Amino acid sequence: MKSTKKAAPVGQSECEEELSPYQQAMRNRLLAAAVMPAPEPWRHVGLAPVGGLLGIGFAPHPETGRDLVMVVSRDGHGLFDAVTGEKIARDRDPDLEDSTPDAVPDLSCPGLGPISGSRVHIAGLFGGGLHTTTADGWTLEVVVPAWPHERVLLSSDGGLPHRGAYGEQWWHIFHSNYSELRAAGFSPSGRTIAVATSSDVSLWTRGTDRRRAAADAWPKVPRS
Repeated sequence: MKSTKKAAPVGQSECEEELSPYQQAMRNRLLAAAVMPAPEPWRHVGLAPVGGLLGIGFAPHPETGRDLVMVVSRDGHGLFDAVTGEKIARDRDPDLEDSTPDAVPDLSCPGLGPISGSRVHIAGLFGGGLHTTTADGWTLEVVVPAWPHERVLLSSDGGLPHRGAYGEQWWHIFHSNYSELRAAGFSPSGRTIAVATSSDVSLWTRGTDRRRAAADAWPKVPRS
């Protein structure tokens, strides 16, 4: 008897199901969404090159309460002000047992500068995660319609399937098509968005404190 079974498309295993029309339409919609700026009240602070970046974490400033972003890389630890982008502390030679978060069960590293004496949970290469929603309804998602390049979506409509209009209720704010994505998410306060790749960290902020004293130190590099 002649077999009528169709061969699987190239690159697709026989046990892998083809995308349904709905799934294909969703994929096409995501692929067609070009990178665009985040909407108000979000402001792009900028992008800071960090070679060999392993992960990032958040901590509040003990005096002002402002969001701080701790960056762990193969070259040490750094601490940034999330509102201005200013690097406020640097440790190029942390103790070996604390240099990477995988040395402890909770994936944390010791704080530095104004948060010395505390530990910061780090999300990135070794695992962990950041907040993906805020209390007032913002959502951040990582999607991969064209593997292996991740895209970071910000939305106010509850996330996928994004029934709202693109550019009105959801926005493609970052495309990791040049380095490996390490982590993406909100700070616990919901006032900061951070996206980290193996080569840099990008920040967005919102709120009433819009001081820009050091923001121009970060290059505004468009990513597509």
